[in-house]
Amino acid sequence: MSWGRILVGFTAGLLALTAVGFVLFANAVMREPEVEDLRADGIVVLTGGQTRIAEAARLLEEKRGERLLISGVNQRTGRPSLLRISGLDEATFNCCVDLGYQAQNTVGNADETRRWAEALGYDSLIVVTASYHMPRSLAELAREMPNIALVPHPVDPDGLRRKVWWRDAAATRLLASEYLKFLPAAARLVIARGLSPWQTTSETAASASLRKS
Repeated sequence: MSWGRILVGFTAGLLALTAVGFVLFANAVMREPEVEDLRADGIVVLTGGQTRIAEAARLLEEKRGERLLISGVNQRTGRPSLLRISGLDEATFNCCVDLGYQAQNTVGNADETRRWAEALGYDSLIVVTASYHMPRSLAELAREMPNIALVPHPVDPDGLRRKVWWRDAAATRLLASEYLKFLPAAARLVIARGLSPWQTTSETAASASLRKS
């Protein structure tokens, strides 16, 4: 068999695998989540829609977590605007809501959330974001915080779950775009998890060497 045919076969197989993965991804994010009694140390919401913030605020109000981090806040958005969007009373907002202005993307959200959770000593977080954004968010957060339990709470933006995605061009484009962003995030997580035992071994060996010297 020629190298050309091998390459064509490999490419066709890769495309088929990617297509199957996309269908599984789309069906997963469009599925209605099971109703659960969510509890965690804290709550983080990744900005991108007002419904996300309002839903995260509801969880805080119900005492599902001690504090709420709104990650990725626009520099031009002040506390009064976020107070109005959240629907919380001013006392609760001032007491228990933290604003993160540093994150510019999902990778930044993960870093901002890790620093917040570590500062507060949290071991578990409820993660609030759009349903289609949840897989990538969990991948980035898990890579930054391998020892923190993540509890997903996806929000349905603009009634997305009520649509038959393969019959709706806009929904299909949105899901395809997010799937292509999710793949490298998932790859980074797999690589990080694969390297972690080696990193631990290297750190242990280095520590032992320093003690001997």
